[in-house]
Amino acid sequence: MIFRKIFAATFIVTSIVSCKPQAADTSNINDPFAGDYRMAGDSTVYGLACKGSSDDAILLLPADGSDPVRYDIVSATRKNKVLGSVNTGDRIALVPNKKRANVADMVINLDELRGVWCYMVMPRMRQDGHEQEQARGRAKDSMADSLSLSLLVPLEYGFWLKSQGEAASVGYIRELNALADGNPVTYPALDYFVKWQIWNGKFVMASGRPKYDKDNTVEGYTDIKYDTCSIDFLSHDSLALTDRNGTRGYHRKKDASEVNKKAQAVAAKHKKAALRRNALP
Repeated sequence: MIFRKIFAATFIVTSIVSCKPQAADTSNINDPFAGDYRMAGDSTVYGLACKGSSDDAILLLPADGSDPVRYDIVSATRKNKVLGSVNTGDRIALVPNKKRANVADMVINLDELRGVWCYMVMPRMRQDGHEQEQARGRAKDSMADSLSLSLLVPLEYGFWLKSQGEAASVGYIRELNALADGNPVTYPALDYFVKWQIWNGKFVMASGRPKYDKDNTVEGYTDIKYDTCSIDFLSHDSLALTDRNGTRGYHRKKDASEVNKKAQAVAAKHKKAALRRNALP
């Protein structure tokens, strides 16, 4: 995934569950990764789309439990800044106009943004520059080439955006990365995602380096970083994100298990191939 790094931030917890005013849930306010959080400096308004919303306006119940507010979305719609469809009861992130408080510059359907999003990646043949590798016999080269071609299997990478700001990498296989030096083909790196949020209409993802215990279970993270990009398009089955390096399109998957299962199968195949390649005379 391609993002532009931004600063680490503190968060404030907010919670909304219906169109009836309710107090925000602040039980974990001191935990920056607890619940639905707001990043410092974020001017986005969060809430629920209430009955009375239309193609021209959204009636929004703010997350702070105050009375519903009507926002004009005509200009945002014309500029393709209403991302996702808006239905009664949906959780919404809305960026108000700086001069006209009741006009929305951008609307994001958070419920539609949640889910499993993937893109296709292809492995590349490893370039070996060592002279001793170049001097190997033709028989071995032929066998290695045949083996390499059988490993050129496309994979799906992506992320799972869960509720309450939780995130997880999809297609991330630790063994695939560990076998990199022994593989005749290599896959692009995939970050280990842990959290996500909206910041002034931008999409922000937190990733880190997982720490494993003796049972090979993730027990924490180090080197946490925060990355951001713009949301260019959002529908039920498509998502487009852009940063300074370009735009990437994503397709929705029903669940992450299907993608991870395939990645695990590829990792197992690569492990066998690495052992076979290393065993060649």
